[in-house]
Amino acid sequence: MRLHRLGLTAFGPFGASQSVDFDELSAAGLFLLHGPTGAGKTSVLDAVCYALYGSVPGARQSAQGLTLRSDHAAPGTRTEVTLELTVAGRRLEVTRQPPWERPKKRGTGTTVEKAQSWLREYDAVAEAWKDLSRSHQEIGEEITQLLGMSREQFCQVVLLPQGDFARFLRADAEARGRLLGRLFDTQRFAEVEKRLAERRRTAEARVREGDAALLADAHRMQQAAGDAMELPELAPGEPGLAETVLTAAAVARSTAREQLAIAECGCLAAESARAAAERALSDVRELARLQRRFAEARERARVLEERAGAHREAQARMERARKAEVVAPALELREAAEAEHRRAAAAETHARALLPQRFAEADAAGLAAAARRAAEELGGLESARRGERRLAELLAERAGLDRQERADEDVLAETEGWFAEWDATRAGLQARIESAQEAATRAEQLAVQREPARRRLTAARLRDQLARDTEDAQQRVLASGERALEARTHWLDLKEQRLDGIAAELAATLKDGEPCAVCGATDHPAPARKVAGHVDREAEERALAAYQSAERKRADAERDLGLVREALAAATAEAGDGPTDRLAAEADELERTCTQARRDASALHPAREELRRAEQEHERRTAAQREAQVRAASRVGHRERLERERAALEEELTQARGASESVAARAAQLERQTTLLTDAADAARAAEESAERLKAADGRLDEAAFRAGFDTPQAAADALLDDAAHRELQRRLDAWQAEEAAVRAVLAESDTVAAAQQPSADLAAAEEAADRAAERLRRATSAQDAAARRCAELDRLSARAADGVRRLAPLREEYDRVARLAGLTAGTSADNERKMRLESYVLAARLEQVAAAATVRLQRMSSGRYTLVHSDDRSGRGRSGLGLHVVDAWTGRERDTATLSGGETFFASLALALGLADVVTDEAGGVRLDTLFIDEGFGSLDDQTLDEVLDVLDSLRERDRSVGIVSHVADLRRRIHAQLEVVKGRSGSVVRQRGYRPSGRRGSGEE
Repeated sequence: MRLHRLGLTAFGPFGASQSVDFDELSAAGLFLLHGPTGAGKTSVLDAVCYALYGSVPGARQSAQGLTLRSDHAAPGTRTEVTLELTVAGRRLEVTRQPPWERPKKRGTGTTVEKAQSWLREYDAVAEAWKDLSRSHQEIGEEITQLLGMSREQFCQVVLLPQGDFARFLRADAEARGRLLGRLFDTQRFAEVEKRLAERRRTAEARVREGDAALLADAHRMQQAAGDAMELPELAPGEPGLAETVLTAAAVARSTAREQLAIAECGCLAAESARAAAERALSDVRELARLQRRFAEARERARVLEERAGAHREAQARMERARKAEVVAPALELREAAEAEHRRAAAAETHARALLPQRFAEADAAGLAAAARRAAEELGGLESARRGERRLAELLAERAGLDRQERADEDVLAETEGWFAEWDATRAGLQARIESAQEAATRAEQLAVQREPARRRLTAARLRDQLARDTEDAQQRVLASGERALEARTHWLDLKEQRLDGIAAELAATLKDGEPCAVCGATDHPAPARKVAGHVDREAEERALAAYQSAERKRADAERDLGLVREALAAATAEAGDGPTDRLAAEADELERTCTQARRDASALHPAREELRRAEQEHERRTAAQREAQVRAASRVGHRERLERERAALEEELTQARGASESVAARAAQLERQTTLLTDAADAARAAEESAERLKAADGRLDEAAFRAGFDTPQAAADALLDDAAHRELQRRLDAWQAEEAAVRAVLAESDTVAAAQQPSADLAAAEEAADRAAERLRRATSAQDAAARRCAELDRLSARAADGVRRLAPLREEYDRVARLAGLTAGTSADNERKMRLESYVLAARLEQVAAAATVRLQRMSSGRYTLVHSDDRSGRGRSGLGLHVVDAWTGRERDTATLSGGETFFASLALALGLADVVTDEAGGVRLDTLFIDEGFGSLDDQTLDEVLDVLDSLRERDRSVGIVSHVADLRRRIHAQLEVVKGRSGSVVRQRGYRPSGRRGSGEE
């Protein structure tokens, strides 16, 4: 990787745009980056790292969003870093812009603009740059892949940071391991250790789970076996656990089988005793049943004897009821005939009551004849009824003609009056339409004039307001300018005072034996003292912050004034010079006129609609007038025909009505009379017929009662039983017979009679004996079941324990194997004599390479005195593998790097840094690192050592490398001609570049 050009704008301390030509600086192979403290030397290196990776090195990374942008930059200037480099044979250009707050383009205040990135590549064939990407992520991945290093590796290898390798040189094994792990990416070996440890824990957990399950089964077997199994105190992981459990299980199973055989024998004996007791109980129960049966039969026979009289009475009652059943049909016929006669007589009485008095004594034949005469008269009125209906239709039709005639007369009168006003109405409507059309045209013309007037009025009001705002803004600019000038003067005064007393401030930090930050001397014979009123850095920085704040406020006020003036010019151009009051009056008058014209124009559509409706009404009324005249002509003949037909019908109906009001009334009277006479005749005939049937039924009833043996029909009726009484009496007789037969059958049984002659059965004693035998059988069966369950449970648990032992065997083997590997890689195994972890072992190999590469340069820097060696000695918690010692050729002894002096520590750490850069470069895939930077530390070297160190750095040109030294040591400016100077000032830092002069000699030239 070779750097060509770096461009900075508003970055860090650089307020304006700066450019660094690394090609010119690298021509000498060795160049110096110098400047006063705080000027921004390290910011140049930060810009290189930020361009490549989008972030700055070290602790500055966490606050980069606040510190990247220069406080000296103009508000409208955006922060930007551009780096041109060649890597992997490709010439690239990376441009990055961090997020920043810029002034709003409209209005006041600021807005945040997002970060942006560009990546371009130079096409040598086309001799032009081509865009590759504008994605932050894609650019970061592309740069990382081409360099083969992460940001941390780049900062350690290319930007050798101030003091980092001195700390690395003196660090313990743990600190070295962390740094080397980041540089050489040995995380995969740590992952191997972690993975093996996790597998060991997993295997151990599985083995412990298996042991715990085996112990659980053993405890269950102990619970199932009771006292027959003895189990010693065991824990998961103990040796011999499986053999102990399986042996105890075998003993418990044998004991359980013996107990089962004993329980089965006891169960068979108890079963025989229970069967004998059950047979004896059954015999006693049967004897007791027969004895109870005989006693109950004797009691039932006694009860039958007591109820014999009632049984004979019931039999006699049943016999009379059977005889009366023969008379029952005649009784029913007589009752039906009597009921029918009563109904017929009542109907006849009711029908005669509705007839006129002259028909009161008529018989059925006379009533029927009168009904026929009334019906004949009713038939003769049918023709008259049709004539009467036709007469009503004629009258209704004549009334309709009268109504239509009156309506037509009203229509004709109204139409004549409306036609008289038609011409005036039409002329008025046409005049309204013409007036509204003129108003609409006028409104359109005024609307075109109204909008410009409104804009001029708005612009005039804005012009007046902006004029007042301009005066206020001018006052604010003057006030803020005065405050900024006062703050600047105060800051410069304090700065001058501090510069005058800077020596005392620097002297306050001096300590005996430590080099001076300015001259490098370790003796401080007469340090300067602070005087009264001394201005320190904090006071100067407060004054600077106050000045910067005042300057920002002044710039904001000037920007606001410019915006107000621009807006005032635009408003004046729009409104002109006319007074606002006059423009407002003109606009109001124009608005009123336009509103009135629109209001007048709004009547156009209603007037047109009203004219259209009036014309439609004219057409409708003309048609109605013609129709009324036609109807009036046709009504004259129709009225004459109706009158002639009405006179003829009136004459005919007068004869048919008689004394009634109408033919319909006379017909209704005859219909009612005919109906009443017919009903009365039918009722009289029905009464005569029912009387004959009642007389015949009485004769048949007397004859039936006599034949059945009853003196009167009433006696036969009294002997009858209804269905419920008959069923109840029959049930009683049947129950008596059944009970008598059952008692005789029981008293005739031989076994029952024989049982009655024996002593009473003792059922309680037999039941007690049977219960005792059953209880003994239950206890024996329970013991047998418990023994069987114990055997089955022990067999099941033993089989499961044996299966668990078989499955646990390979898990134990795997655990032993993984545990040995995990202990070996973690450095805790006895086989690992040096207690070295796997990652430490790999890093130790890398550290050996670094020490070998560093020794080549360290021997030259130390005139062959020192050599760096890697040590496997244990350090800290018994671990080893990352020790680093220095061999002193003068004494021939190996000693700790912490014993080196300040200068020796610097060049030893520099040699270590260069060696580490070589090894990391090779590790990263052989990417060439043509440009390196070394940050500070040269002030601790004497002249001879400084020459040797510079010779070593100068020898890097043999590998076509260029090295940039970052330092403010004055002696280096005389020794190194290619320089990049960073000069700080009140408006920000700037860079000055001085190229290589081939004719000069390093160390002897003049600036």
